[in-house]
Amino acid sequence: MGKNQHVVPHKDGFAVKGAGNSKYTKITSTQKEAIDFARPIAKNQESELVIHRPNGQIRAKDSYGNDPYPPKG
Repeated sequence: MGKNQHVVPHKDGFAVKGAGNSKYTKITSTQKEAIDFARPIAKNQESELVIHRPNGQIRAKDSYGNDPYPPKG
């Protein structure tokens, strides 16, 4: 499983950052642009996409790998 991709607030808008990385992968002006950039990376790496609110709280998580807690239904 690859690194989880985080969409985080940035002074210039939002940024995409791989978990544990010190540098941003990409900086965008909107959260939507950052999500659209990060989602294919998370899918390719079979990891999670973690979307943060402007205040830093986690808003949503999308799992594209082997989810240890799949939804029940």
